[in-house]
Amino acid sequence: MIAGDGGPVVVDRRNGPAGEIVLRRRGERRYEIIANGCFLMDTSDGRSERLLVDAALQALDRGGDRGEDKPSVLLGGLGVGFSLARAAAGPWERIEVVEREPAVVAWHREGPLGEFSAGALDDPRVTLVVDDLLAHLRRPGRAYDALCLDIDNGPDWTVTENNGSLYSPSGLGACRNRLTPGGVLAVWSAQPSAAFEAALRSAGFERVRTLEIPVLRGVPDVVHLAHRAS
Repeated sequence: MIAGDGGPVVVDRRNGPAGEIVLRRRGERRYEIIANGCFLMDTSDGRSERLLVDAALQALDRGGDRGEDKPSVLLGGLGVGFSLARAAAGPWERIEVVEREPAVVAWHREGPLGEFSAGALDDPRVTLVVDDLLAHLRRPGRAYDALCLDIDNGPDWTVTENNGSLYSPSGLGACRNRLTPGGVLAVWSAQPSAAFEAALRSAGFERVRTLEIPVLRGVPDVVHLAHRAS
């Protein structure tokens, strides 16, 4: 269905674990994911999603001598695939992707978003888990050198109400506990959040900082970075 001349075309609409999720197309190849009527992300840029992975890797390199070991990363949210494609192009030894919505996985496996994840789901280093991110982090499991999380419009702008628990003291504690000593937590946000920086410090993270992605107008996307104590 077309919503007006040049407007978005609904490619697919499904009910998922957290409600309705929609894939829309604008023009020839710009795709948007809409969750419960809320714009979540699109394929128009991708700089901030790539920075999420790049900044975590660079922070690990500065964080100490890793010797010959290659790092591991958990990506929270498959999204439109920019972060996964970036991780697959890097030196990560183990890449785990946790995505709550089966529809998003299908749009990569069988639909148009596969162009943007660039076949990375078939990389032998990649494990895909269809699960709620926080539930997954709270279960016993292997630790990661980096957690790169992009499941919301940010800590202050959650897509579904229960997502807010990820940014709570217990949620941040679960993140900290699944990181190796000196490991990096990277969180994508559509806007800076001083309150979230304070929450990270209160949860025991060190070297908390925020990287901004320059934009021509409006509020910049950001990546919040923090380290687990060594």
